[in-house]
Amino acid sequence: MELLNNIFFFVVAVGILVAFHEYGHFWVARKSGVKVLRFSIGFGKILWSYQKDPSSTQYVVSAIPLGGYVKMVDEREGIVAEEDLPFSFNRQSLKVRSAIVAAGPIFNLILAVFLFWCVAVLGETGMRPVIGEVEEGSLSAQAGLQNGEEILKINDKDIPSWSEALSHLFSVAMEGEDEIALLIKTTDESEQIKTIFTSPEDRESPEVFFDRLGLKPWSPSLRPVIGKIIPDGAADKAGLQAGDLIINADSVAVNDWSSWVRYIQSRPGQPIDVTLERDSVHVVIQLIPEAIDQDGKQIGKIGAGVEIPEGVLDDLQVSYSIAPLEAIPVAFQKTAFIAVASLKMMGKMLVGKASVDNLSGPISIAQYAGQSAELGFVYFLKYLGLISVSLGVLNLLPVPVLDGGHLLFFAIEGIKGGPIPEKIQLFFQQIGMFLLMALMFFVVILDIERVFQ
Repeated sequence: MELLNNIFFFVVAVGILVAFHEYGHFWVARKSGVKVLRFSIGFGKILWSYQKDPSSTQYVVSAIPLGGYVKMVDEREGIVAEEDLPFSFNRQSLKVRSAIVAAGPIFNLILAVFLFWCVAVLGETGMRPVIGEVEEGSLSAQAGLQNGEEILKINDKDIPSWSEALSHLFSVAMEGEDEIALLIKTTDESEQIKTIFTSPEDRESPEVFFDRLGLKPWSPSLRPVIGKIIPDGAADKAGLQAGDLIINADSVAVNDWSSWVRYIQSRPGQPIDVTLERDSVHVVIQLIPEAIDQDGKQIGKIGAGVEIPEGVLDDLQVSYSIAPLEAIPVAFQKTAFIAVASLKMMGKMLVGKASVDNLSGPISIAQYAGQSAELGFVYFLKYLGLISVSLGVLNLLPVPVLDGGHLLFFAIEGIKGGPIPEKIQLFFQQIGMFLLMALMFFVVILDIERVFQ
């Protein structure tokens, strides 16, 4: 059921994003006087089509929903009727051709702005930015941050939720700020400014920064009661059930869920004799945590979540929204930040300063689609906005086959005063296609590894 849910919302997301991207090409082409023969969502066998008359655009939905295309009249792709020659793409000025090609990714960025505006106006629910465990020796510890304090502002920006706190900390750090000022509400209700000092080494990559930040959200102490059980996981195989209360492990008392997690993680692949309480009866079982690779080391995992009592997180939750006019610059800033961060991340990965684990393939993207949809409509809109920015940025990269590659050819044409020979363009497009296919193969392998982990 979860798989079908992921696939469904993935197809919905791809359909929306591709439709908007191709509509950008289509709209600018039509406005520029170029004749459009077909507007297609998907590839392969045609499932549905509509055409008002033989001389108008054919609208198509095809069987493979992983892309789309706009087919325009173009002498490079076949014989063009005499009356259609003035409306041929290849006969348009360099400015017009560039505008048509650039319109697709630009429309994706415009869509992202609209989606983030919707999110800001509709509002969302998050966790208050209350600080939990602060790692000893970390940047946060050096700044004097303590368990139970709440972040009110970061560099004068109001911080309503924990996710906003992390996002803004990351944004400021990656922009190269040496000092990050936090307005903190202390545990005695007073307000103080505490400063996180960073060095270029701390900002080497997002992974390095968050590792050295050493900051975790506050969470209540929960009883070690089993909640959700993942099918075929170690907990399921050992016979653990939802509602089981963990008493001890190898005769060591388990007082809360955090200590139980730490005990499991420190014993990958090792048998553990667990005493639990089920229906007022003590039961002893043997549990063998799976050995999972994480950050270069093995940890134990059993595939079970904690039972969260109803209402325990109510005091930590906060709902926030922004007025429509105030949300406009926020949406633009959010889109710009994600676009710039994506480009920086790509650059760091190319030079080996960021892990390729940051890449997501179709399997991961489908999982995120299903998970965001389960969380609610606003979360799905945020997911669409993020993917729309990524699609826009990716298509603007100067790689032959992508829109950015065509724009690169147009730029060279403008400099040299004439088009690049078609044979040369075809050669580089084949290289671009090979690189894209290699990248796709690589991210699919990464996705498969994540699934098995």
